[in-house]
Amino acid sequence: MSSRIHYTKPSITELEVEYVTDAARNGWGENCYAYIQRFEASFKAHLGARHAIATSSATGALHMGLAGLGVGPGDEVILGDINWIASAAPVTYLGAKPVFVDVLADSWCLDPERVEAAITPATKAIIAVHLYGNLCDMDALLAIGRRHGIPVVEDAAEAVGSVYRGRRAGTLGAFGAFSFHGTKTLTTGEGGMFVTQDDALFNKVLAMSNHGRVAGNPKQFWPELLGFKYKMSNLQAALGCAQTERIDELIAAKRAVFQAYRERLQDLPLRMNPQPADTVNGYWMPTLVADEGVAFDREALLQAFQADQVDARVFFWPLSQLPMFESRPENSVAYGLYQRAINLPSYHDLDEASIERVVGHVRNAFAIS
Repeated sequence: MSSRIHYTKPSITELEVEYVTDAARNGWGENCYAYIQRFEASFKAHLGARHAIATSSATGALHMGLAGLGVGPGDEVILGDINWIASAAPVTYLGAKPVFVDVLADSWCLDPERVEAAITPATKAIIAVHLYGNLCDMDALLAIGRRHGIPVVEDAAEAVGSVYRGRRAGTLGAFGAFSFHGTKTLTTGEGGMFVTQDDALFNKVLAMSNHGRVAGNPKQFWPELLGFKYKMSNLQAALGCAQTERIDELIAAKRAVFQAYRERLQDLPLRMNPQPADTVNGYWMPTLVADEGVAFDREALLQAFQADQVDARVFFWPLSQLPMFESRPENSVAYGLYQRAINLPSYHDLDEASIERVVGHVRNAFAIS
């Protein structure tokens, strides 16, 4: 029987084991934040960001960042209709309304024209989600934000390794949010990071992240405001420190897997993650979208994968199809994407034989050998 091909798994070496072991043995008392501070420093250095706060998830980073921008009841926040729910949930936590607009057919990210058309006096923020590592059109979105006085936020949860015109994803907007879930290019098991270039926003979110306690206040256990508890543990941060030391290697491995797929599938009637000029795609999740009008049975392909112990993922659903939100079928690109799309296995050490197994099933799905 063939060995299982996982859709993703982390790359863990002796370095990660060494750091986590040290944190477990020594990371207490006066050292209880040592790896957290080290991780924040190394990750923001990699990004070229001014500030970073390690969090328990990207969801928490988004929640605190949006709160720091003043998003609250009655406000609206615009985002693309095809994303994971973690991009929209923090908006609802704050009592605001997520407004789902259509995405571009090539990048599967926010359509700037639809964003501008959706702006109302209640619009408080725009969330640019760099889906699967694909980059939003940040120049257009930031220009819209400037025209209307609305901050643009980057959900870069899936975009470690992606670079937009010389700047790393997550560093262009009012703030960026990253995920280090076990499926991500860089992992701490669970975890995330809030990053910003804005001193005032950083200080506000820093206080929020510590139950509202402001740094430097001499009164112990004295919150100045109602805050949050989205802290990352020292043990997780130790893993993150080791991963960040290897970050270029991890990104290169993900990009190599994608390139192997692209070379073997380029003759098929499908599109994969784009990499426009002046950008680098971190290719977190290699994704194929069958061309419109082409016979492609995604469920049959998933069944073929399952029979051969190959894990794969469906493309995200349009958020407005979910039962907790209002339907937006006019978002025709988003509604037309998900049934024609699938994510392919993509962990760092996926070998050539495994890639060939995956490719064989994809080619069979398009009836081309």
